[in-house]
Amino acid sequence: MKRLILLGLLILSCSSIFADTLTLKSGHPDSYIVKKGDTLWDISAHFLNDPWRWPKLWGSNPQIANPHLIYPGDRLTLVFIDGEPRLVVKPHVRKSPEGRIMAKDGAIPAIDLSLIQAYLVQNRVVDSRWFEQQPMVMGGESESKHHIINDIIYVQSELTVGDKLGVYAPGRQFVAQESGDNLGQEVIMTASGRVVESGPISKVRLLSNIRETKAGYRILPIDDDSLMSAYFMPKAATTTASVLAAEGNLREVGKLDVVYLDQGSNSGVEPGHVYSIFRDGQGIVIDGDGMPVKPEDRSTYEDLLSSLSADNEIKMPDIYHGKLMVFKVFDKVSLGLILLNKKPVRVNDKLLQPDTLLQGE
Repeated sequence: MKRLILLGLLILSCSSIFADTLTLKSGHPDSYIVKKGDTLWDISAHFLNDPWRWPKLWGSNPQIANPHLIYPGDRLTLVFIDGEPRLVVKPHVRKSPEGRIMAKDGAIPAIDLSLIQAYLVQNRVVDSRWFEQQPMVMGGESESKHHIINDIIYVQSELTVGDKLGVYAPGRQFVAQESGDNLGQEVIMTASGRVVESGPISKVRLLSNIRETKAGYRILPIDDDSLMSAYFMPKAATTTASVLAAEGNLREVGKLDVVYLDQGSNSGVEPGHVYSIFRDGQGIVIDGDGMPVKPEDRSTYEDLLSSLSADNEIKMPDIYHGKLMVFKVFDKVSLGLILLNKKPVRVNDKLLQPDTLLQGE
């Protein structure tokens, strides 16, 4: 429950992202002592109704702009600079000649991804022809067709002993809905392993398994591009996108589910980008009696009128469904985690900059 409460703080209303002034929360404290386990986002929630805007709250303080300079025990004090609320830091100093001694990993992060790590996936989106050229699993020491943790599998390639590798199964081929452009091949991580013997057919011991590994799967290196940062710095998305697919091929998804976006790094998408999720508003037509008719109640004739011209259909406002944060980016596709949803999210839902269509939020 604590993790879900902390996660809920990640995404709240963003109606004043680009407003000129900050609005402080009613009953906010005048100061705050940083505790172990805090994040910059959590701390801001003590002072702001909208912790999304935390960078502005401490933007005038270069000490706090760098999270590596904020430690448990530091006192954050609320002050006003040119009429704007700001936080300043007063470091906690031990009463001894040594002063404060802190471990390198003791600084306060922006967002702690470990809170939601269990809900994320290590899938990738790659070029299908490239994937087919990667080393292939030929089988394993076990007579079973399915291999799990601690099993030895055989890989058709001369690999380097000690290297850590990922085992991937082929998934869906993604295509842009409107243009029909190829967006890449989904590959689904089934296990991780380490090379224990090298040769024309190398041996790999499986270190973990998400699902069973079978002959025909491919081996990819686990490199920096496939790993995720321990912490994210959430920020407003600068582009628009659509929900391309749901991880697991589900029809509807909700909070803590993973979806694919139809935009990637080529379009400027970055890890930490936050989108508002909207469903297209219904198209209403007017029948012969001058009455509005919803799509599900239309006659064949009314459907025909709607398809012939947009002038025959009155579009209702788009409906807000929730918020999503990107956690992994590929060239043309991204992976995002739904952090808040008021209604189920589906394929083709629109992803807009979080300062857009705010009246729905």
